[in-house]
Amino acid sequence: MTKPSLPELLHAAVTAVGGTERPGQVTMAEAVAEAVDDQSHLLVQAGTGTGKSLGYLVPALAHGERVVVATATLALQRQLVERDLPRTVESLHPLLRRRPQFAMLKGRSNYLCLHRLHEGVPQDEEEGLFDQFEAAAPSSKLGQDLLRLRDWSDDTETGDRDDLTPGVSDRAWAQVSVSSRECLGASKCAYGAECFAEAARERAKLADVVVTNHALLAIDAIEGAPVLPSHEVLIVDEAHELVSRVTGVATGELTPAQVNRAVRRAAKLVNEKAADALLTAAEGFERVMELALPRRLEEVPEDLGYALMALRDAARTVISAIGATRDKSVEDENAVRKQALASVESIHGVAERITQGSEYDVVWYEQHDRFGASVRVAPLSVSGLLREKLFAERSVVLTSATLKLGGDFNGVGASLGLAPEGTAGEDVPQWKGLDVGSPFDYPKQGILYVARHLNTPGREGSRTDMLDELAELVEAAGGRTLGLFSSMRGAKAAAEELRGRLDKPILLQGEETLGELIKNFAADPETCLFGTLSLWQGVDVPGPSCQLVVMDRIPFPRPDDPLMSARQKAVEEAGGNGFMAVAATHAALLMAQGAGRLVRATGDKGVVAVLDPRLANARYGSYLRASLPDFWYTTDRNQARRSLAAIDAKAKADGA
Repeated sequence: MTKPSLPELLHAAVTAVGGTERPGQVTMAEAVAEAVDDQSHLLVQAGTGTGKSLGYLVPALAHGERVVVATATLALQRQLVERDLPRTVESLHPLLRRRPQFAMLKGRSNYLCLHRLHEGVPQDEEEGLFDQFEAAAPSSKLGQDLLRLRDWSDDTETGDRDDLTPGVSDRAWAQVSVSSRECLGASKCAYGAECFAEAARERAKLADVVVTNHALLAIDAIEGAPVLPSHEVLIVDEAHELVSRVTGVATGELTPAQVNRAVRRAAKLVNEKAADALLTAAEGFERVMELALPRRLEEVPEDLGYALMALRDAARTVISAIGATRDKSVEDENAVRKQALASVESIHGVAERITQGSEYDVVWYEQHDRFGASVRVAPLSVSGLLREKLFAERSVVLTSATLKLGGDFNGVGASLGLAPEGTAGEDVPQWKGLDVGSPFDYPKQGILYVARHLNTPGREGSRTDMLDELAELVEAAGGRTLGLFSSMRGAKAAAEELRGRLDKPILLQGEETLGELIKNFAADPETCLFGTLSLWQGVDVPGPSCQLVVMDRIPFPRPDDPLMSARQKAVEEAGGNGFMAVAATHAALLMAQGAGRLVRATGDKGVVAVLDPRLANARYGSYLRASLPDFWYTTDRNQARRSLAAIDAKAKADGA
């Protein structure tokens, strides 16, 4: 029997999911198949509506080797495992003569821990309140969540938190889950044979396609202990998020509360001298943190340095002592020891990393409204790590609707550790960039309006001219507005102002869950939704409810952002343009994602309005505009209002 061609396979898969074959999808599938066969690397930009998940799944399944697919969001993981993969596998079965297996794999703390569930949480001095289910009053929200979790544990096949609906609070979930460091290990645990996390890992070992997230991919790469099964092909979807997710995993943090928790956990397991030394070090650290003001620490201050060295040394002594002693009077000793060790090892690791003072790390103080001060350490860059760990052993395909910034892939490529496209040399991963376009006719479906006449936004103060412009645009659009703000303060100020001026419902992020807000926004065309970062990327509302997307200003990182400013400075010291490489690239990525909220289907029409004149006037404006969809461009405010009014009138005539 002849081997089926890729177009045949793609046609069968697209038909099975009830989709339409698109030229961009075919081009993408052919490029993915070529990269996988050649064991080369591919960056592919596929606009909204291309059907990119089938564009990579079909050639990957046809190849026959094990594939890992890593995504940034839970929504896409679920879509792949619950919808795209089952249908695709079934549709390809008659042609491939095999039925590839697939599985989802997440970090251990995403799965219910049966040991925690049945034995309770190892007690801390002040945290013993909830160590058993009975300790939480059944009438309290926590008590109800815990009882529901216990009932669910008998019914669930996966133990995956995301399969529990409705969900439970983080506080409740913490009572029934463990981190990988706290886990006893299947061979030492009384519930090892039934463990949900172990079962998920076993399923992944047998699967042809493993769907995971960027964080687990980063842990697998950074920590050197393989979490993912060996694989020949890696596909990174939502790849514009990868660098920030890897940075997050590689970031360490110390807070006084975290250190005090470790002291309480260790005190019951070690001799008095070791426990006292850790307590004294914790108190010294807490005193230093009381005076900490948010800022980057280019050099670790002397008082912090001493406090961290004391913590590091005391933690090392406690780790040795826990290893040398076993207190048989401690009930369920293994779990207590494991949790204490995990806490103290984490503190030792971060304290040692900061005191070592690597030139490749950035250290700063951060202040959180709820949790107080912390000291954090993050890598100046993850590009070297990604080049070495991601591209060395396998063929890698990275895809997103936004990878091409300012007209090429080199900016995103550099952040991933890739030399400019076409660069040859030993130890230089070879890659190709491909833009397969979009099925949408952007110049006919959308307008990019830049309010050139407005004042340039400053760092502080209200922007009355911007709020006037916003009110006029929302009025012309008849509501139907998604407002994307660079700060929560800006979103709140705009919502308050417009609620007083207009008779349109204005929803504000934070006043309800994100899912509920988006549902209400989609249900009523007159409604507007204002918010910040997660809305720039997380909203998919096709149709007449979203016909105006407003950005209040270019979303450059804050000038006092410690990590971004350190990265910018490092590029400048190496002779590059730090502003363009870091700040402008960051802004371009967010603006491309934000503008992508407007056109989600072939019938969508509307306006993206940027209320920041720098997009039209500044030298870098053309770079940012080249990163956006190819909308019809204008700076004429009357034209923008007339277009919005016409789109609103048509939507009303159509009954929306």
